Formats: sequence, structure tokens, C-alpha cells
Amino acid sequence: MTTLTPDSLPSTRPQQIGLGPRAWVKKHLFSDWANSLLTVVIVTIFGWGLFSLIKWAFTAAQWQVIPNNFGLFMTGTYPPELYVRIWTVLAIICALAGFSWGVLGRNLSTLFSRNVLIGIALVCALIILFPPTRPSSLKLLPIVALVAGMAAVGRQVGRKFPGVGKWVSLSWFLSYFVTLWLIGGGLGLTRVSTNDWGGLVLTLFTAVTGIALCFPLGLLLALGRRSALPVVRWLSTAYIELVRGVPLVAFLFMGQVMIPLFLPVGSRPDRVLRAIIALSLFSAAYLAENVRAGLQAVPRGQREAAMSLGLNTPLSLGLIILPQALKIAIPAIVGQFISLFQDTTLLAIVGLAELLGIGKSILANPTYLGRYAEVYLFLAVIYWFFCYAMSLGSRRLEEKLNTDNAHADGLRVQTLATQHPA
Repeated sequence: MTTLTPDSLPSTRPQQIGLGPRAWVKKHLFSDWANSLLTVVIVTIFGWGLFSLIKWAFTAAQWQVIPNNFGLFMTGTYPPELYVRIWTVLAIICALAGFSWGVLGRNLSTLFSRNVLIGIALVCALIILFPPTRPSSLKLLPIVALVAGMAAVGRQVGRKFPGVGKWVSLSWFLSYFVTLWLIGGGLGLTRVSTNDWGGLVLTLFTAVTGIALCFPLGLLLALGRRSALPVVRWLSTAYIELVRGVPLVAFLFMGQVMIPLFLPVGSRPDRVLRAIIALSLFSAAYLAENVRAGLQAVPRGQREAAMSLGLNTPLSLGLIILPQALKIAIPAIVGQFISLFQDTTLLAIVGLAELLGIGKSILANPTYLGRYAEVYLFLAVIYWFFCYAMSLGSRRLEEKLNTDNAHADGLRVQTLATQHPA
């Protein structure tokens, strides 16, 4: 008796013929005279712009404003004598990142491939050669080694204990509270007022907290808008439409002024907390629509099949409907997370010294008047790095959750097993 497996079956997918670099360029860039002219014009414009940028960066730009204020960009007015807490937070995050990398790549034949080693080498070279990071290279280089070492440890632990992934998720959850304790103090540590939080630390803290809060709230709003209960559906719809009709700036001002009105007399929540609440409530309305689009894309037969198996509504939603809907909505959800991260630049309007606000305050210093291009280009690179990291992570997650090919293989197995019974 022959056992049929997807690997033993002949592939029914069309064979993809790869093009060499020269053939690809000819097909996509110089296929006809109009396409060739357009390619030449675009390459000329971009080439001239890139050449001008490089020439300005190496001849006219005055980059001394960046290393002279690097601490302000990263932490704002956080007390310098307590920077050891920031370094500890960075070490914890990098250690968890390396361990998670090792656990996720435990089944790879080579964890440190040639490209990975080249990337690590480039990071180390950048740390040593880049003027703002050069003074801290003796601290940053061990952190890079920590990431690589924890990745090797995570790979071995992941192979020995296959279920360690859920503990990694729990570790990330607990690390948030450890980070909050280290940055803010308390419980034995000297307290640091949130008025001294600023720069990249404040931007990342508000963005991560806002994302963590808006996701479950947006999920509940999406389910509420599709609820069969009229009151729940009407309230959810009214909230979503009301919030989406108000700009974020107005929402932030209302959060700073109106949130204390709903609290007991004399209690006034922290400014950072009020900003996070406003960001979360605002982003949840948009996230709810993204999730609702994913729910509508799930075929109705999935719910009916779940009901036929005896699953009640909560189980069918949690086990059958929501996983498929969230998988479909990953690009839109991550896009909303990126938008929330970029929206933290508006916190400067309500008096919080986030990354862009710190840049503006540095430019107000008479010593650095006119250094707009250098400062804003540096800030743009930072924002681009984190936004691209989230985008890259979402694409990798989509690839990991893509079960279309596996589903097609399963159908082929079932078809051939029916045609050729053992």
C-alpha cells in the first residue's frame, strides 16, 4: 500500500522560469521606446537627486548638531546619572529579541547565514564609525554580541523544548512592566517624573502602549458593530463614526482637558497617560473598521460549519472566524499601527517632548540655528527604520500564516487518493 503525501505528488503548479538580470531589465525597463525613454528620465532625475544629496552630506552639511545632542534625541531631559536604567532596558529588549529570533529559527539549518553575518558586521562598523554612536561603542558592541548569543541559546532551547514559544510571549508581556518600572522608578528606585521623559524613549513608549491598548478595543468595537443586539451595534457604530469624524489633534486636546472631568475632584492623571488614552481611543475606531473588513471577507460557510460542529458563538468566533479575519486584515492592521507610531509626533502640541518635539527644541537653540536639514533628515531616518521594521515584520508574518499552498496540496492528496485508492 502506497502512502500519498504532498511531497511525493507531482506538482500541478505552472513552472516559473526565472529571468536573468539582463533579460529582466530588457523586459521591464526597455521593452519599447516609450518605456525606455521613461526609464532614462526617471533614472536621470533620481541619479541627480542622489548625487546632490551625497555631495551635500559630505561637503556642506554640519552634522555636529547630532552627536552634540544625541542624548536629548534619545531620552530628552531624563537625568544623565540614571542612564544606566535606559541601558538596562535596551539590554533586556535586545536579549529577548535575540532569544525570540533563536526560538523562531530553531528549525533552520543555519541560524547565522552569510547575509546575517554580513549584517551584524555592518551594524558593528556603523556603531564604530557613526559619530553619534562612537562614544557609546563600548556599550553598544556588547549588546550586539548579546543579541547573537541569546539567539544561539534560544535556538538550542527551542529545539529541546518545542513549547517554549508561549513562554517567550509571556516574557515580552512582563518585560513591558519591568521597562516601565525601570524608566519611571518606584519600588526601591528613585522616581523620575514623566515631565523628564522625552525623545525616542517617550515616542516608543507611547506608541507601544497605544498599540497594545487599541488592538483589543478595536477588536471589541468591530465585533460590536456586527452584533445581532441592536443596542450594542448602534453604540459601536456611533463611537466609530464619531471618532473618525474628529481630527487627532482635537482628540488629543479633548483628552488633556476632558479626561480629568470624569474623575474625582482633585485627581488629575499624568499627561503621558492622558495622551496614551487619547491615542488608543482614536486608533481603536480605525482599527475596528480594518478588523470588520476582515470579518466580512470570511465566507459565511465557515460560521455555518462551526455551528454544525456544535460550537457556540464565542468558540466559533475565537477558533474559526477571528483567526481567518485577522490573517486577512494583517496589512491594514499593521498600517494602522504604523500610522499610530507616526501620530506620536502630534504629542508635542500638547506639551510632550517626543522625538520631533526634541528636534524642534534643539533647533531653537541659537547655536544650531539653520540646521533644519541635518536634524530633520536624522529624525526621518529614525522614523523610517521603525516603520520599515513593522512593515517587514508584517510581511514575514503573512508568509508564515499563508496556508494557501498547503491547502492546495491537501486538495491534491484528497483528489489522487480518491482516484487511486490503496
